[in-house]
Amino acid sequence: MLKKLTNPKSTRKITILSQFSLLILVLFIISCNENSKEDEVIPIDLENQIGQMIMVGFRGLDIKQSEHIVRDVKEYGIGGVVLYSIDLPSQREQPRNIKSPEQFKKLSNDLQALSKTPLWIGIDQEGGRVSRLIPKYGFPPRIPSALYLGKLNNPDSSQHYAAQTANLLQSMGVNFNFAPVVDVNVNPDCPVIGGLERSFSDDENIVTQQATIIINENKKQGILSSLKHFPGHGSAKTDSHKGFTDVTDTWTEKELLPYEELIKTNTVDVIMTAHVFNAQLDSLYPATLSKKITHHYLREVYKWDGVIISDDMHMGAIADNFELEIAIEKALEAGVDMLMFSNNSPKAYDPEIAPKAITIIKKLIADGKITEERIQESYNRIMKLK
Repeated sequence: MLKKLTNPKSTRKITILSQFSLLILVLFIISCNENSKEDEVIPIDLENQIGQMIMVGFRGLDIKQSEHIVRDVKEYGIGGVVLYSIDLPSQREQPRNIKSPEQFKKLSNDLQALSKTPLWIGIDQEGGRVSRLIPKYGFPPRIPSALYLGKLNNPDSSQHYAAQTANLLQSMGVNFNFAPVVDVNVNPDCPVIGGLERSFSDDENIVTQQATIIINENKKQGILSSLKHFPGHGSAKTDSHKGFTDVTDTWTEKELLPYEELIKTNTVDVIMTAHVFNAQLDSLYPATLSKKITHHYLREVYKWDGVIISDDMHMGAIADNFELEIAIEKALEAGVDMLMFSNNSPKAYDPEIAPKAITIIKKLIADGKITEERIQESYNRIMKLK
């Protein structure tokens, strides 16, 4: 029988070395896990970059009622969701995403928990008639309309109501308000702006002052603001939700001034494009699809390097006149960073719109129509703001 020959000093050295090696291995694993978490928060592959450029709407009072939004957030990494109170495609007045404060807050929190990257949870809470969180569903009374506040033109009153809205959104888990409207009230009868009292004033300076108050109050609560609708929807005679909207003969350059002045203040978060057609600026395409309008003025003239988001790409002004691939290609060429598909058009509800849009963008890259660098630009703007 052979005896084990052992040296106590040698054994102690081996034990110490083994413990040291184990410690190094543990530290290495922890380091890898930390790096993995960082990679999850800021995805760098092309498909994730494209996903961040998509915002969609969906039906459902909770995430269990909408399998596609769970998939869109978890698998496709979309950048945001847009929530509504009424479901228009069903042509019935029934709750879509909002039924009560408790339900809505849980929905927002559950959506956020699905996403590896902070998710933009957006809503239209302008005040007046364009409000989603309303007393009918158990929320506080609506704040006054923009037109009312513009006529009053009292900064203290405007600040009070803006703070009230921002506090409500923050408490509900909403981090993105599609407001303020900075359309100048050129046509008080405009069916989608003036007629709904969504514009502060026909005086562009009052529009700018009121918008500044809203932006600042949103910032205090961590709420992003989106100026809309560039380059101006206030002179329109028709509604771009329903179809082609031409402002060529009614639009004036003063409608650009709120954007110019607000960009100078370095407080703007996001700018939303309008689907209006304006032959004074581009004889071929509406603003969302127009490089001559969106890129030239915002990027080149006003030096805006922040996020540009489209108005709903499902609206009639776009969907009825352009194939989806053409609309996406032109919007990206125009400088739009995030494409919104509300899924709340009276004509359509498409649960596959997120993968469709992502597939189209990947095809545009493969065909050489859109470059990877162009996608990287939008991704960088979005992630910088997030």
